[in-house]
Amino acid sequence: MGRRRHIRRAVCVAGAVTAVALAPQSAAGQPDSTGEVGASAVRGTFAVDFNRWSTGPYPESGAAEDFGNVSSWDPARIMVSGGRLRATLEPGRLSGDGGTLWSVDVTDGTEYEMRYTVNFHSRFDWSRGGKVGWGFQVGDGASGCTRANGDGGSLRLMWYTNDAGRTYLQPYLYHAAMPSNCGDNYGKSYPATGSLQRATNYTVTMRIKSNTGANRDGRAVITVNGVTLLDTPVQWTDNDVKRQIRHIWSHSFRGGSQDYWTSDTVGYIYYDDFSIRRIG
Repeated sequence: MGRRRHIRRAVCVAGAVTAVALAPQSAAGQPDSTGEVGASAVRGTFAVDFNRWSTGPYPESGAAEDFGNVSSWDPARIMVSGGRLRATLEPGRLSGDGGTLWSVDVTDGTEYEMRYTVNFHSRFDWSRGGKVGWGFQVGDGASGCTRANGDGGSLRLMWYTNDAGRTYLQPYLYHAAMPSNCGDNYGKSYPATGSLQRATNYTVTMRIKSNTGANRDGRAVITVNGVTLLDTPVQWTDNDVKRQIRHIWSHSFRGGSQDYWTSDTVGYIYYDDFSIRRIG
């Protein structure tokens, strides 16, 4: 297990994760409304699993075939293992320097829903915490403990271990009305008591809706295994030109920026059964 460190407020850094898709199709099994199919297409509705891939490297060309317009790919830390996507977190390193940070350009929209499963390896060192799973970028985006300026926001998850040793998932949002520089967790956690378990599937659903003008009429909803973690109105931006949801982020890394977020061991996080649907 990694060293226990004293809790401080983390300086958080943006990141991203990896996944593979089946042929990019809508829920009805047809190409998205953009009419685009094939590698590097920008889509709004598609599903991805990794069953068609053998265990081994997952090249950027494969990710482009499955997800479309992929950027910031890191083949050294992304592979397919047993029909799941595996992200590697390096020992002694934080943020993108020790994990995976990639994104997918999706059809601009004002409302989206995504779903995926996440599973921490049976010997995963929780350490202090980090970013985990897929999330949404609104407008220009916002992350890295730089307070959102009204031109962008983001909806993500992180795992966190508190001083009492309880490890849980918590929301991690950047929005125009956020109370501090680092991501807003709204004081929520999953599970509400006890800790996350290793080698256990957690099904995450995220729903996001853009706000209008400088109004708090957007929304963020997160459920884990059917339990509501967050359901709140949000003012993501104060500029209608920047209100569109533009990318999905895939982030798997430890941190924070201080050394007490690191681990002495390699960590593996597995992802599967990704789907996304543009609603508006």
